[in-house]
Amino acid sequence: MNWSGLENLLSGVNKYSTAFGRIWLSMVFVFRVLVFVVAAQRVWGDENKDFVCNTRQPGCTNVCYDHIFPISHIRLWALQLIFVTCPSLMVMAHVKLREGKDRKYVELHQGSHLYANPGKKRGGLWWTYLLSLIFKAGFDSAFLYILYRLYHGYDLPRLSKCQLSPCPNTVDCFISRPTEKKIFMLFMVISSAVCILMCILEMIYLIGKRIMKILKVRHENERLVFADQHELSTIAPPRSQCRSRRDPTVTDSELELSKRKDAKTTVL
Repeated sequence: MNWSGLENLLSGVNKYSTAFGRIWLSMVFVFRVLVFVVAAQRVWGDENKDFVCNTRQPGCTNVCYDHIFPISHIRLWALQLIFVTCPSLMVMAHVKLREGKDRKYVELHQGSHLYANPGKKRGGLWWTYLLSLIFKAGFDSAFLYILYRLYHGYDLPRLSKCQLSPCPNTVDCFISRPTEKKIFMLFMVISSAVCILMCILEMIYLIGKRIMKILKVRHENERLVFADQHELSTIAPPRSQCRSRRDPTVTDSELELSKRKDAKTTVL
C-alpha cells in the first residue's frame, strides 16, 4: 500500500488543526505508519512460514495457526490506520465545500466574501472537527479492544497448545521471534493509546474554548443590557439649584447675625 500518498493528502489537515491535532498527526505518521512500514511488516512477514507444530498430521499446523492467529496483526494494524486517518478527510472536505461556496459568492456579489476564513473552526466546521475527533478516538479504542479480545491480551506466548481436529492429540506450536513481535505489538498499542489521549485532550480544549467564548459573549450582552437599563443620572444638581438648608442647632438670633455679616462682606 502507498502510505506516502495518504500522508501527502492528510498533511493539508495541519493548517486546520490545533496544536493537539498537529501532535496527533505527527505521532500517527512517525510512530505508527513509519514503524509499520519500515519494521513491523518485516518482523511479522514470517509468521506463517515459521509457525511450527510438533506433528506431521496434514492440516493440523494450518488449523492451529488459524486458531492462534485469527487475523494477522499486520492486516489488523493496516485497517486500523486507514480507519483512524479517514475522519480527518471529513474536515478537509468541509473546508473545500466552504471554499467552493465562497468562490461562487464572490462571483455573484462582486468581491464580497461569504467566509472571512473558510478554514476557521466556526459553525458547522466546528462540529465536523469535533465529530472527526470522536471517530478517531472511537476507532482506535475499538481496534485495541478487538486486538485484546482476539489474542486474550497483549501478549504472545512462546508455546501454544492446540487440540483441534484434525490434530491427533494436544500438540505444541511455536511462534517465531515471539519476544520481538511482542515488543512491536506493545509499541503499537501504546502509540494508539497516546493518540486516543491526544484526541481526548483536543476535544476538551475545543469544548472548553467554546464554553469560555459563549460565557464571554453572554457577559458582554448582560453588561450592555444593564448599562441600557440603568443609565447614569446626574449625581448632584448644579449649585445654582441647591437650596441652603438651615442648621437646626442654630438659633434665630445667630442666623440673623450671620446674614448681616454676609451682607457686610458682600458690600465691602
